[in-house]
Amino acid sequence: MTGTGGTPETKGTGQVADAVKGNWVDTIAPAPARPYLRLSRADRPIGTWLLLIPCFWSIAVAALAEGRFTTLHLWIALGCSIGAWLMRGAGCTWNDISDRNFDAAVARTRSRPIPSGQVSVKGAALWMAAQALIAFSILLTFSWTAIWLGFGSLALVCIYPFAKRFTWWPQIFLGLAFNWGALLAWAAATGSLGWAPVLIYTGGIFWTLFYDTIYAHQDTEDDALIGVKSTARLFGQNTSKWLKWFMAATVSLLGAGLVLALAPTANALQLAIALAGVWAFGWHMMWQLSRLDIDDPAKCLALFRSNRNAGLIPVLFLAVAYFA
Repeated sequence: MTGTGGTPETKGTGQVADAVKGNWVDTIAPAPARPYLRLSRADRPIGTWLLLIPCFWSIAVAALAEGRFTTLHLWIALGCSIGAWLMRGAGCTWNDISDRNFDAAVARTRSRPIPSGQVSVKGAALWMAAQALIAFSILLTFSWTAIWLGFGSLALVCIYPFAKRFTWWPQIFLGLAFNWGALLAWAAATGSLGWAPVLIYTGGIFWTLFYDTIYAHQDTEDDALIGVKSTARLFGQNTSKWLKWFMAATVSLLGAGLVLALAPTANALQLAIALAGVWAFGWHMMWQLSRLDIDDPAKCLALFRSNRNAGLIPVLFLAVAYFA
């Protein structure tokens, strides 16, 4: 079915307005599959990266703390990568089912598959279930602690689409859900939890508050008209001040988690390299702040997407530290 919403550039093509131009879904994916892949945000991969990166943080820290990177760590990284794609897709499908009326009223989102008529609500629900079941089969290969944590994440995924209706802080609920992989991956790698992964997880939540507030500034005018709440609307012209606090909390908590995990076993050089990665991560966030213009939606989107590179910086430094 041809889409009925979108911008003049996307109207009638089925493409989503804020998708990456020339993405593989719109160019080479089979035509019948495109609406469902768009539901999963396969044409906008940044969300999968932001869901996956906290998993990579925990896997890399756990491996460095143990002093060995094994096939178990490799499988957890691969399983989390596939699972992040699937669960991000399932979560986005649930979000679009729940928000279909809101999405139809917002310029940036009315071209999405459900409000534009490409996919029915029933079809979307079946697609959501299929993705979740495949992800569940991967989860079953992890430790029991990780499996139970996987079940626990479902409540957060279910609540998030409704958070913007009852709180000015829906980004907190997104952060709770999107960084859950830091706990799950740690439990899969070690069989247990501790304060180190909790600190990494909490640092990730503040990171989500940082990048998703920037993202939400694309929609503040439409959100005000339809009554949708967000930290972007709450902070307004004070956004940069709040983002500085979120940046400081992210760096402090992530750094504390690394020290707690690595100090007992890693050598001084390894710990220094790991902490340098956290510093470089913070520098990237500061760079984003220096270029932020909350009245420029295109710049907000570009800065939001840059957080893939920001989040991978600690992973790179942890990999270097492993060989030090």
